[in-house]
Amino acid sequence: MKKITILGATGSIGTQTLDVVRRNQGDFQVVALTASENVQKMAELIREFMPSYAVMKNEKKAEELRNAISPSGCHILSGMDGFIQVSTLPQTEVVVAAMVGMIGLRPVMEAIRAGKDIALANKETLVTAGHIIMPMAKEYDVEILPIDSEHSAIFQCLNGEKKRQIETIYLTASGGPFRHCSREELKSVTVEQALAHPNWFMGPKITVDSATMINKGLEMIEAKWLFDVELDQIHVLVQPQSIIHSMVGFRDGAVMAQMGTPDMRLPIQYTLYYPDRNMLDGERLDFEKIAEIHFEKPDTETLRGIPLAVEACQAGGSMLTVMNAANEYAVAKFLKKDIGFLQIYDMIEYAMNHHTKIDGPDLETILAVEQETYEKLERDFHADGGRI
Repeated sequence: MKKITILGATGSIGTQTLDVVRRNQGDFQVVALTASENVQKMAELIREFMPSYAVMKNEKKAEELRNAISPSGCHILSGMDGFIQVSTLPQTEVVVAAMVGMIGLRPVMEAIRAGKDIALANKETLVTAGHIIMPMAKEYDVEILPIDSEHSAIFQCLNGEKKRQIETIYLTASGGPFRHCSREELKSVTVEQALAHPNWFMGPKITVDSATMINKGLEMIEAKWLFDVELDQIHVLVQPQSIIHSMVGFRDGAVMAQMGTPDMRLPIQYTLYYPDRNMLDGERLDFEKIAEIHFEKPDTETLRGIPLAVEACQAGGSMLTVMNAANEYAVAKFLKKDIGFLQIYDMIEYAMNHHTKIDGPDLETILAVEQETYEKLERDFHADGGRI
């Protein structure tokens, strides 16, 4: 029975991870769960999975949870100290890093130091601190196992292959709901339209990231670190059906693709059972019904997420944190309907243009730059997205 801690248990990836656990009773033991503010959902999960520990983002929510489940043998903790404590528990073997945002960075680093394998769904970990995380994983002999469908696909394609023989990594993208929209049309898109992803069920932040295509830029940076390749070896292709989840081209001209229906349970379960595969119910691809598999080149002039992420990666250092933090801030504003869709790009570009890069930032510098970026955007932009 594999013992796991899930950081971000009430979010999209956390919820689907627990569904995998639920469907494979006896194979996994949930040691600890964490959440931000959803007390009701956490209380339900504690009753079902009976973890030894649960953590809420602040003490007020932790106290609400204690009252909701009393009496219980579950220890309720709060804050960053709680996140770190459950990430380093001696009995935990795998930490599922499904928290959204930079808040997941420190717990992941401490889990690595404690020798825990990481099932990674938190993009910010490698985007802002890949130069720290990957050497740490090697030093502590820890596996970084990707949960993102694209990186899981690449990981599966490379199983048994030599990484030095990679020629090209093809990251596929659905293209989101706006892949054929003009800039003029994007000026008036609504939050509801941005959240109407054509293929995948995801949380609101990552769904908006998919709509802006910055999600694919972040994934390029992740792939660079995960698979030790250069940025110019990574190419994005729009594959609207979400049948091919990513591909790897090798030096001899061979291309391997991982295919399947758009079901996040597959990469989650693959990660939890790695290196084994277990039966997974659900829809299968019916190749006799697939008339064609279609590819498109992404429109990076209208949907500017990819070039902004590439620019940050090429600059390196703290510029990656600025790009990521500005995107988090702008997406949160868009979801609250404080700014328009196109202002997401404007805020990211503004933050990057007004930052002096710091090379090789350590954790404290990364967190400080993140906060500085939030404060700059809060200070310099009107509520309607216009710059002061």
